[in-house]
Amino acid sequence: MHKQSFITEFVLLGLSQNPTVQKIAFFVFLLVYIVTIGGNMLIVVTIVCSPALLGFPMYFFLAFLSFLDACFSSAMAPKMIVDSIHERKTISYEGCMIQLFAEHFFGGAEVIVLTSMAYDRYVAICRPLHYSSIMNWRLCGILVGVSWTGGFLHSIIQILFTFQLPFCGPNVIDHFLCDLYPLLELACTDTHIFGLFMVANSGFICIIIFTMLLVSYGVILLSLRTLNSEGRRKALSTCGSHIAVVVLFFVPCIFTYAWPPSAFSFDKMVTIFYTMLTPLLNPLIYTFRNMEMKNAIRKVWKCLVVDSDEK
Repeated sequence: MHKQSFITEFVLLGLSQNPTVQKIAFFVFLLVYIVTIGGNMLIVVTIVCSPALLGFPMYFFLAFLSFLDACFSSAMAPKMIVDSIHERKTISYEGCMIQLFAEHFFGGAEVIVLTSMAYDRYVAICRPLHYSSIMNWRLCGILVGVSWTGGFLHSIIQILFTFQLPFCGPNVIDHFLCDLYPLLELACTDTHIFGLFMVANSGFICIIIFTMLLVSYGVILLSLRTLNSEGRRKALSTCGSHIAVVVLFFVPCIFTYAWPPSAFSFDKMVTIFYTMLTPLLNPLIYTFRNMEMKNAIRKVWKCLVVDSDEK
């Protein structure tokens, strides 16, 4: 049971109080969201409908990552889009908790998927002779299960501690979504310990995993010296995409959650970046220099066109 709270809803101030800015934000957010869902689901459908790609763990994890990106964006973007055209923006206490849970659930799962993809590339490049025996489908299934479980545990811990916070007024959040630090600022109690815990549960974890991933990619890049020029080029292209996605995901996460509330100045632009732009850029990054994905997308698109013509 959570502590007694006299607040049943929160008022969101949004991105801006300027009506013109809000109208622009509505069209921009709507366009970005449509492209994000379309791009990520195109990757999922392409890989699922292409046995040649689905048979490789790298593309299996890529499809799962794209699905998570679509879910992550859908947990926040629709509310942001609708609020952009309303003068008064509110969210119920329960809705706020659901949004907070979904954000950290899908975000936590994505952290583990990105780590799994880095391990897959490490085995493929540094231990190629043992790749098929190590990265078998049993391990891939376990890693996907771990990602769901890890995301759930990370998110449920945040929610359980947030439920302990009493909210008795005011109820105005200077933001366009519910998140940890804005809620801490509204709590009618000393939140110093809560703030430190949330920094440890989100910020420090992001820093540690981000550092581990950078070290692993450093080891991978050093091992490329043993490959021929063609193998080196292909490995660099794949690893470059992974590194770009890792940086896009972890840097805003670290910037947002790695400081205690007393030292934190919440930046709405950073939130826009990791909630809207990162899920949008991921499919573009993975398909821009990947010929296998490009060819598979063309084949799937041709099949869809042919089927529609026959009907």
